[in-house]
Amino acid sequence: MDYTVVGAGAGVAVLLVVVLVLWRRRSSSARQSKQAHDAAQEREPPVGLGETYEFGVTEFADHHSGDRVAVGKVEGFVVFTEDIPKRVSEGDVIRATITSFNRDKTSADAIFEGAA
Repeated sequence: MDYTVVGAGAGVAVLLVVVLVLWRRRSSSARQSKQAHDAAQEREPPVGLGETYEFGVTEFADHHSGDRVAVGKVEGFVVFTEDIPKRVSEGDVIRATITSFNRDKTSADAIFEGAA
């Protein structure tokens, strides 16, 4: 019996099992993400027009106008805040007033009111 061939076959089988496990895990993660996205699409926004909220800046993005906007979340709801001073950094807590929602009410735009 050629043990080299048997060993190689066993190695391929183990590799196949590892690939299948990783693929299922990633598929499960994608499914959970899709379910969370669908649930967010169906809920009412936790913020109101004209209301002011405090939240942390998680990142900065470029607005379609070319301006820098701060991105943060209120109860998991994404808020894009305009008129951010240069001194504001990721991790800073800011106050912002909600000015509008996107078409599906899955995010909102806001105006910077100050640092918290």
